[in-house]
Amino acid sequence: MAGKSQKTADFESAMAELDRIVADMEAGKLSLEDSLAAYKRGAELLSFCRARLEDAQQQVRVLEEGMLKDFSTGNDAGKE
Repeated sequence: MAGKSQKTADFESAMAELDRIVADMEAGKLSLEDSLAAYKRGAELLSFCRARLEDAQQQVRVLEEGMLKDFSTGNDAGKE
C-alpha cells in the first residue's frame, strides 16, 4: 500500500476502496508504515467523497428549485 499514488475514478469506486482500507485496518493486516499510508489514502478518499456528495446535493437543489417553479406555474395556469 505504501507509495501508491492513485486517482479516484468515481464516488462508488472511492467508497469501495475506503471500505477495503477500513476492513484491512480493523483486521490488523497492515504494518505501521502501511497503516499510515492507508490512513492518508482514506483521508483523501473521504475528502473526494464529501466533495462529490456536496456537488450532488447542490445539483439536486438547483433541479428542485427549477422543478418546483415549473410545477407551481403549471398548476396555477391550470386552475384559472
